[in-house]
Amino acid sequence: MVGVHANMSTVMSPDVLLKLLEADARLSDQQIADRLGVCVSEVAAQRAALEKEGRIIGYQTIVNEDDKGVSAFIEVRCSPERGGGFDRLATRISRFEEVKSCFLISGGFDLLVLVEAQDLMSVARFVSEKLSSMDGVLSTATHFRLKTYKNNGLLFTQEPSHERLTVIP
Repeated sequence: MVGVHANMSTVMSPDVLLKLLEADARLSDQQIADRLGVCVSEVAAQRAALEKEGRIIGYQTIVNEDDKGVSAFIEVRCSPERGGGFDRLATRISRFEEVKSCFLISGGFDLLVLVEAQDLMSVARFVSEKLSSMDGVLSTATHFRLKTYKNNGLLFTQEPSHERLTVIP
């Protein structure tokens, strides 16, 4: 086995490694090395370098939670701070336990916040008691997730069968 790896290419693009890990973060360094035809040590070194650079910031499992709790996308209009723009407010918002993701966006709102909670009232309390009352928050618009079709590149639904129905005269 050592002879096989000794002859393998030692050029591996970080983007190729990232694409493989985005598709399946459970892949071991050995599995990736086998797919790309490179040494395991090269994969391990490249992964460690990407983690150190902050390009890989974590690994997670995607769970279908359509039947559990409530997810809401909250659009937030806010006033930018002198010398900090939206960063300080976005960081403060991101620290709330209910907040799963927070993005600076273009358009009519400044931030898009993904919140997960037990029920609708918990989301309402979060918006009214925590988010809307923050200095710098001008307005919010809340949209509730009804069903997930695709998340992080993974389809949650299967294509319908295109079998023809039997026609009986």
